Amino acid sequence: MIFRPSIKLTLVLLVLALVFARLGMWQLERQSEKQVLFQQFEEAPVLSIEDAITRDALFARVEVTGRYDPVRHILLDNKVLDGRAGVHVLTPFLMQNGREILVNRGWLPLPPDRRSLPDVVTNDARQTISGVLVKPPTGGPRIGGADRLVRNHWPQLVTYLDIGTVGQALDMTLEPWLLQLDPADVSGFQGREWKPAVMGPEVHGAYAVQWFALAFTSLIIWIVLGVRRAKTGSAHD
Repeated sequence: MIFRPSIKLTLVLLVLALVFARLGMWQLERQSEKQVLFQQFEEAPVLSIEDAITRDALFARVEVTGRYDPVRHILLDNKVLDGRAGVHVLTPFLMQNGREILVNRGWLPLPPDRRSLPDVVTNDARQTISGVLVKPPTGGPRIGGADRLVRNHWPQLVTYLDIGTVGQALDMTLEPWLLQLDPADVSGFQGREWKPAVMGPEVHGAYAVQWFALAFTSLIIWIVLGVRRAKTGSAHD
């Protein structure tokens, strides 16, 4: 087989193949990280809330006794469930040890007219709730200015969760954690099938296969065009 690729073609397709291969390797690295994260989530210990916070025990299963704030709710925007737009309801919970923590009680639908916020039914009696202890979401790169919260208007809709800002509006010193309410707890709403990340390890594995396939395709194109160029040159000769 006669093979005569051009230098320009070789450089372009080689660069593409290397870029695609590197992206594939990056996805494999992300897959490995997610596997560790999901394993940590599945094997998280059952601890008291005090021990979990002291030990910085991400995903710890905890029980806590106290009372919900019945009025002052934070509605975290841009949460989609079954194709419907909605919010996650974050309610302050005053624990019996005197500390305060935000509880993610799940999803509620948001009407098209955002001036009308959903009614958050809340029992403020003393109760024991359980859930998973997580770090507040960072939300990735932020577009636009920070949310402005006021102290006398509840509930309030926010795009990004900032524990410090929320604590100032509530006049509370909130724990730098979020308690994701157990799916069986009757004080919550919909969408409480909690996961440690939106994308699982298998998704990154599928992306890696796609990137490696593109790298392989670039090499095939390089070979095919090199052979075709050689044949064309021979015909001219």
